[in-house]
Amino acid sequence: MIITDRWAGGTAASALILFFAAPVAAQTQADVAAAERRAEATVRAMTAAEKTVMTHGIMALPLTANSPPIPADAVPGAGYIPGIPRLGVPALRETDASLGVAYAGGLRKDNATALPSGLAMASSWNPALVEQGGRMIGAEARSKGYNVMLAGGVNLMRDPRNGRNFEYLGEDPLLAGTLVGHAIRGIQSNKIIATIKHLALNGQETGRHFADVRISEDNARESDLLAFELGLEIGAPGSVMCAYNRVNGEQACSSDWLLNRVLKQDWGFKGFVMSDWGAVPNIEAALKGLDQQSGEQLDTAVFFGDKLAQAASGSATWSRRLDDMNKRILTSIYASELDSNPAMPGGVIDYAANAKIAEEVARQGIVLLQNRGNALPLGKTARNILVIGGLATTGVLSGAGSSQVIGDGGPAASIPVGGTGPFAGFMNIVYHRSSPFAAIQAKAPDATVRFRNGRSLSEAAAAAKAADVVIVFANQWSGEGFDQADLSLPDGQDSLISAVADANRNTIVVLQTGGPVLMPWLEKTAAVVEAWFPGIRGGEAIASVLFGETNPSGRLPITFPSSEAHLPRPKLDGFAWLEPDFIGRKPVGAGPLPVDYDIEGSDLGYRWNARQGHKALFPFGFGLSYTTFETSDLKMDGMTASFTLRNTGNRDGTSVAQLYLTDTPVGQRQRLVAFERVGLSAGETRRISMMIEPRTVGEFESGNWVISKGKYSFALGANAEDLGKPVTLRLNRKVWR
Repeated sequence: MIITDRWAGGTAASALILFFAAPVAAQTQADVAAAERRAEATVRAMTAAEKTVMTHGIMALPLTANSPPIPADAVPGAGYIPGIPRLGVPALRETDASLGVAYAGGLRKDNATALPSGLAMASSWNPALVEQGGRMIGAEARSKGYNVMLAGGVNLMRDPRNGRNFEYLGEDPLLAGTLVGHAIRGIQSNKIIATIKHLALNGQETGRHFADVRISEDNARESDLLAFELGLEIGAPGSVMCAYNRVNGEQACSSDWLLNRVLKQDWGFKGFVMSDWGAVPNIEAALKGLDQQSGEQLDTAVFFGDKLAQAASGSATWSRRLDDMNKRILTSIYASELDSNPAMPGGVIDYAANAKIAEEVARQGIVLLQNRGNALPLGKTARNILVIGGLATTGVLSGAGSSQVIGDGGPAASIPVGGTGPFAGFMNIVYHRSSPFAAIQAKAPDATVRFRNGRSLSEAAAAAKAADVVIVFANQWSGEGFDQADLSLPDGQDSLISAVADANRNTIVVLQTGGPVLMPWLEKTAAVVEAWFPGIRGGEAIASVLFGETNPSGRLPITFPSSEAHLPRPKLDGFAWLEPDFIGRKPVGAGPLPVDYDIEGSDLGYRWNARQGHKALFPFGFGLSYTTFETSDLKMDGMTASFTLRNTGNRDGTSVAQLYLTDTPVGQRQRLVAFERVGLSAGETRRISMMIEPRTVGEFESGNWVISKGKYSFALGANAEDLGKPVTLRLNRKVWR
């Protein structure tokens, strides 16, 4: 990324962004340059046969009778790429994923620490905390012998029904890109490689292998690709994982535009591109920018082995490309010191300390959505507490698929949902061993705390009448390989909440969801708490918020729409045509599934609502506290905003300052341009200064970022729909690449 016109005084945009060029990343540009020189020397020393050793690898799990044997030096997990011992090149041992070291079907016979879901992390709006979580899961991966972690998911929420939204970091490119960069930075601080994924526009699970996303370059660059660009700059991952879907007719893992022009040419990425598992269409993907075929047994053929060697032996073009593939893989290996600081199984892990990190992420990520009459926090006057539903006596819900992490002692519950085939086990509904009911009992030792499972509405309502307060746990399970049918709570839970709230108006709803839900019962309830999938210590974190030990500070990283009719695509493309399937098979004879993202373009979530005049059920950036905050005196000095923030309540608390662009010379547009999480004591006042990310103000036009000359308006917001008085700033024209 080359800046052709620097900002006076400097900005968040740097003069030169290269692979591993994050401001405080473990590797410097000089380190990477040295690693690249070493890589070139190693490539020169390779034999022809050795040049296709690292360009392909297996899924290191015995999923079927035909699965290849797991090599002796592999650790059971997502993938294995052989090394070249003669040249001192280590094998790549790969594990999923962004929320912790994945369970791998229990083949490791151990446990790992499960972070809360990506949406919970994003709700903290806290880059430092997200980086700490990345550092923790990266350390666990290294201690288990892995040197590659397939973490760093940053696909933006284009559809709230996407089954993998829970893994990702929301709908806004600035927030998501910043957070994923810090997560990657934390993981790679352990001298292992992280990825950023899935490049790009992988916005639904329905038909994910053949959905064909149609979008203009300008719209892509200002939204999904901007999140990737920021994540690469901040986190400097050693690898990029390409996606299953097509983009403008080309498979993402065989897209010359995505992989060669945008990623490697425009962004200057020096690392390697690995495929998603089973996402390689043919050998030509190598010329289109793919460097490594992953999980090869899931593809129709091994394209990057003998076929690639044969192509390279007869063509100078293919030979140069093969050398470049190896150089990129080796550059990442050397820059991360995988050869000189090898990860070995058997490392010591402090699970108790790591659980505290996961709990802190959960506490900061819980969002208080409603609190009528200060129903929360619960006080000592509540003597008769009724907890209903959600398997709250058992544990807390987690998301399914390749990101599934299992803690000590195994799952508290693992409920099959049916299905056949090697991936059926990935579809179990899993609960972590952290009971919210037990945690509530611990916080209220003098109260009578009872439980009803909620299977009978009449029983639950009858019990609710006799309680001082009712806490209903409502769950929406999500997972890889399928999308939500709609935004209602499944299994009749909306009716349950309504019946209970009719019986007792002091009803508090705790949501454990993988994304937004509609709330037809909202006006009947006293309080609503969004806990997401809260991780290995989620029950304790939820109770801490309910009883006021933790003052809630989470803010929504996504929009909760008020109606599915307000979405750019009210009906999910292909949903009625396809059956849920982890592999995503299409009906025989069916062609690509067209998905039109130019409907909303770069206006995702709150941006779409602003453009269309829709009001959200709960807007992006929304979240309540047990105290109150006031902002004032916004001033703009170039690309720096300053303002006064005051805690006007009687409790210490944390606010998230949000600055939005609201108007430009080329028309109204709403964009988050800066944010900062700020903790204040009761009554404390502080002057805050924030730098604006220039790409959130500019537009991408004809291969350049452009800020047009003229007046721009900015406003501080409690959320995307509650904005203060705008301040106008005049900017000169700026153009950069």
